[in-house]
Amino acid sequence: MTSKRYLGNIITDTPTEPTENYEDSAASGVWSLAEAERYTAAGVWPTAGNLPPWYGTRAVWAGGYETATVDTIEYVTTTTLGNATDFGNLSTVAYMQNGNGVSSGSRGVFGGVTNNGTVTNVMEYITFATASNSTDFGDLTVARDGPAGASNSSRGVFAGGYGSPEFKNVMDYITIASTGNATDFGDLSVGRQFLSGVSSGIRGVFGGGDTSSGPVNTIDYITIATTGNALDFGDLTAARRQLASAGSPTRGVWAGGRMASGTPRYVNVMDYVTLASTGNAIDFGDLVTAIQSLSGTGSETRGVFAGGNDTATTNVIQYIEFASTGNGSDFGDLSSSRQDMQSTSGT
Repeated sequence: MTSKRYLGNIITDTPTEPTENYEDSAASGVWSLAEAERYTAAGVWPTAGNLPPWYGTRAVWAGGYETATVDTIEYVTTTTLGNATDFGNLSTVAYMQNGNGVSSGSRGVFGGVTNNGTVTNVMEYITFATASNSTDFGDLTVARDGPAGASNSSRGVFAGGYGSPEFKNVMDYITIASTGNATDFGDLSVGRQFLSGVSSGIRGVFGGGDTSSGPVNTIDYITIATTGNALDFGDLTAARRQLASAGSPTRGVWAGGRMASGTPRYVNVMDYVTLASTGNAIDFGDLVTAIQSLSGTGSETRGVFAGGNDTATTNVIQYIEFASTGNGSDFGDLSSSRQDMQSTSGT
């Protein structure tokens, strides 16, 4: 194609030549109907609603701790069982401290990084379609570790965390499609770290966590599209910290964690809520083992939980089906045993 494509040189724009028919591809510029038809016939014209094969099925874990902090990023395809595959590396060696990332479906963002013992405000992002290293996104409003994430297709919210000298109740948000610093969203009902979040796409719901008085069973919720303080949702079945979460558009599940001293150190508890309504969590089933510091994410139908510490770090990945309650089942293995990763998925 040349830049002068029409008689009279009236239109001189050079369009972006499409290479695939997925809706996140590009064919920007000015095309004639005949040209668009030829690309459509060849199967490479972007079509609304035509999603790429990775969309909604790619679950990603980043960072973590083995015997030292690691920068590993790897993923699984949630529709099939099997071991994790290398995705790339974080731009810094990062101890993610048991948080959630956020996702637009095409981009995932990790926030709240402890880098070699130093708490930072760093956010980094990946593009799910392309396995590669993460890139700097911007900064959180407050440096902290152990925040929880929840998102819709355009906005991601990071909630809570610990930033010396206190547990934070801060929530801040980003527009996932563009890079830049976070903006204040509102406050949690209680400042805490090691909490975990789920999202229906409309609501973000944050459960559990650790406070200056110990683990809590608190569940808070927000409406992601509007800013404001979190509201009471109900209670988990047990107060615990360093728990994982995964959710479908209708159901949120929290798994594992560590209870207060004097109780079992780690638990295999899973409990769930219906995201559209408020109320206390209900028993879902049990994880394969009692474990803390694992990390969860998933697809719209399946939750996957990876890594953690059950007296030693583990590489186990296990899964549940959201539509039915029941115990976790073996999915496969991470490339190495580690805990305290951040997670997100292209959903």
